[in-house]
Amino acid sequence: MKTFKKSFKINAEPSDVYSAVTNPYTIELWSGYPAQMSTEPGSEFLLWEGDIAGKNLEFVQDKKVVQEWYFGDQTEKSIITITITPDKENSLVTVEHTNIPDEEFNDIAEGWREYYIGAIINFFNPNF
Repeated sequence: MKTFKKSFKINAEPSDVYSAVTNPYTIELWSGYPAQMSTEPGSEFLLWEGDIAGKNLEFVQDKKVVQEWYFGDQTEKSIITITITPDKENSLVTVEHTNIPDEEFNDIAEGWREYYIGAIINFFNPNF
């Protein structure tokens, strides 16, 4: 099992970034796919037509999201923590994703950089 951890600077207020990872309508705007998402701890979610599925564990408004991501019949929970902090007129977003199966690590790391956080960065910076 491996852990992915990386920080990203996003040209948006923390409240906008928080909405981008928790509001199903905003998720659809940056991902291009319908999303099932709720900010109710214990609720399940689906992103990218079910390619990402899991359970919402914790929310701190405009600051943090904690989720469990499902990987088949894996016994160790794969937990992601997205922390959002103000950074002048931007937000510093740190993603920590634990217990990633070794064979999935490279795809998951690329997914975070290119398709998840990368897509959010592009959403808030469409001309860059």
